[in-house]
Amino acid sequence: MNEIIVAGVLGFLILTAVYAIFASSPINSIISMSIFSINLTVVFIIMQAPDVAMTEAVIGLGLVTAFYVVAINKTEGM
Repeated sequence: MNEIIVAGVLGFLILTAVYAIFASSPINSIISMSIFSINLTVVFIIMQAPDVAMTEAVIGLGLVTAFYVVAINKTEGM
């Protein structure tokens, strides 16, 4: 049962990564990267690495997303 959950999460991880690459708008790509980070956090929790999961959640989901939004806002406007 646990292998099925891990396979599902990893499959969704691949889908979000592919969508982030081929998204038509930068905002959709940023949202997809945030979802990717959430999925990666879940993978780290399943692998019993809560410290790495917490770091990924804070940096990957919060900080990097904020940096991308600010950078896109400064360069082309939303």
